[in-house]
Amino acid sequence: MKLSAEQLLAIVRDYWPSEDLDAYCGFKRTPEQERFDELWKRELEKIDRWRAFLASFRAELPEFTLSDITAPVDASFRCGAYAKADPQQPQREWVVVGCLSILAPVYTVYGVQYTDDGKKRSHELFFEPLPPKMRAPADLIARRIEARFEATALPRELAETPIPLYVEPRKPPDTTLFHALFIGDPERLP
Repeated sequence: MKLSAEQLLAIVRDYWPSEDLDAYCGFKRTPEQERFDELWKRELEKIDRWRAFLASFRAELPEFTLSDITAPVDASFRCGAYAKADPQQPQREWVVVGCLSILAPVYTVYGVQYTDDGKKRSHELFFEPLPPKMRAPADLIARRIEARFEATALPRELAETPIPLYVEPRKPPDTTLFHALFIGDPERLP
């Protein structure tokens, strides 16, 4: 089922506050935070299903380390397909991330490349179209999520829709449906 930006915004409004960031981060718990925490309590009962899902195709990605990188502060189950180190470019690492939203039947796959010059680590995010080296693992993860969870890919144009909500560490006008449905800080990886 394809959902519109308006339908997705109506869903995420239940879980992310539109209040001032100070109130959101303070001692006061918003009703949206309470609903989000309650939803995660229910969703964590399904974590074994997510991990079994990852185990079911781990062998199909022999050149990657496939890990569960779910954090119940984000709005999605997440996995990371970490590329094994390239001896030609040891300072460059990259990972393909698959996200299955707990808020709506949608998913996304994106890439992150890290560059470490010995003094600082920088990153670059990649969305569709992904660089050639990221496409094969991204396609496999996408097909598997669609088949197992009957989720649909969130189109990039919908993902980039600005929303008036606070999704840590994002605040309006820099918050998008992507942040609310998946993760506020997509480059944050273990």
